[in-house]
Parts: sequence; C-alpha cells; structure tokens
Amino acid sequence: MRLFFLTTLAMIAFAANSILNRLGVFQSALDPVAFAAIRVLAGAAMLLILVQMRGRSMTLTGAERWIGAAALATYMLGFSLAYLELEAGLGALILFGTVQITMFLGAVLAREAIPALRIAGAVVALGGLGYLLLPGATAPPLFASGLMIAAGIGWGVYSLVGRNERDALAGTAGNFLLCLVPMLLAFLFLREGTVLPLSGVLYAVASGAVASAMGYALWYSVLPALGATQAAVAQLSVPVIAIAAGWALLDETVTTRIVLASLLVLGGITLSLARKAE
Repeated sequence: MRLFFLTTLAMIAFAANSILNRLGVFQSALDPVAFAAIRVLAGAAMLLILVQMRGRSMTLTGAERWIGAAALATYMLGFSLAYLELEAGLGALILFGTVQITMFLGAVLAREAIPALRIAGAVVALGGLGYLLLPGATAPPLFASGLMIAAGIGWGVYSLVGRNERDALAGTAGNFLLCLVPMLLAFLFLREGTVLPLSGVLYAVASGAVASAMGYALWYSVLPALGATQAAVAQLSVPVIAIAAGWALLDETVTTRIVLASLLVLGGITLSLARKAE
C-alpha cells in the first residue's frame, strides 16, 4: 500500500507540472521563457538541497552531462511555450506520446533488438498522435503542438542519455545546474516584457521545486521496488491525471478526439510494454 501511495503521489507531481505551467503562462500571463527559467532555478536549488541532505556527490563534466542539460533546456522551453495555447491534459498527452516514440527511435538507432509487439505498439501510439493532430475544428494549434513535440523529443533524449546514470538524483541535480546556462541566456534574450506577475512566479517555483525536483526524488526512491515495466506502465497515468485535473480545475474541454487519441496513444504504449514484448 505504501508503494502504491508513493507511486501515485509521484505521478500526481508529474501531472501537476502541466497544470502549473498552464496556470503560470496562460492565466497569470507570466512570460513562458521566464516561467521555464524560474522553474529550472527553483528545481536546481531544491535538488542541491536533497543531494546535500543525502550526502551525495555530483559531477558537472562530461559530454553526456552537457547533452542532458541541453535536452532538458529544450524540454523546459518547449513545454512552457506550448502551454500558451495548449490545454494542460492535451499537452501532457502530446508530450508523453512523443517521449515514448523518441525512445523507441533511440532503440532503433542503437540497433537494439526490438520485439514485434513493441514495434506494433509504437505504430499505434504514433497513429494516435497523428489522429490528434489531423486538421479539423477540434484539432489543437499546430505551432503549439510542434513546440510540445520538440519538448517531448528533448525529454526523450534526456531519458536516453540518463539511462546509465549511476546516481539518478545527483545526475539530475547536475543536469539542472548546467541547464541554468542556456536558460539564463534564453531569459535574457528571448523573453518578452519585464513584468513578472507574483502568482506566475509562485506557480513556476512550485513547478520547479515541488512538482519537478521533489517529484523526481520521490520517483527515484520507488523505482527500485517497481521495476522497469511497472514503472513505465505507471507513467501512463500522467496524461489521464492531467486531462482530469485540467477539466476539474481549469474548466478545459475533453473532446471525443482527445478521448480517442488518448486510447490509441496509451493503448499503443501499453502494447509495447506487454510482457511478451520484453
């Protein structure tokens, strides 16, 4: 029961990032680049505290660390910019589907052995994303969707690079610290306006320090008990939680297209994670 509770709490934290980003950049009108920069800064500060509390050491050198930081920056910026137009649940669905497809393509490029079920699952998930983005009255904004796809690719690359991380918490802290470099440059040169609404700043801090940093730390603590397949299946709940929270808290619409696309994307991912696909 404790493992289930902690896993559920971690998934709620992940989904909360979509809600907090939507609140910050859409409702509070905080510039999305500023939101992303504040989120990374708050996350880095909290992760440093957690690393120090646990007596861990981290490194800021190596090509993989810088690639991870660049991928993280791509995710952060694309994520926040997309939520100017995308609803919370819809953005989470596009993000999650793109991450899984990116990781699948990473396995292809690495020439890993890929079971037939995993290939079929990736095709179904890709079909779900394609259906979601088809032109029509209920289609999401194309440019914002492209930004979220870029964010998903960034997070997928970040996940691929970090698969061999010896200390996931310390590695994440190092990536967040290095990510401050591109985020500071983006904040200085890409943000629009100088006004920082207090509510938007607080949402960004909560997203970075609580939903991201503490959410990641909690997730890493339960991963050993879950195992790879159970962990991957657990993450299927994130878009569902985000869609439900967006409907309940932000009065977002849940269209037939979103429901069908969700079934295809999450069904495809479930298929790829089936025991026979391992």
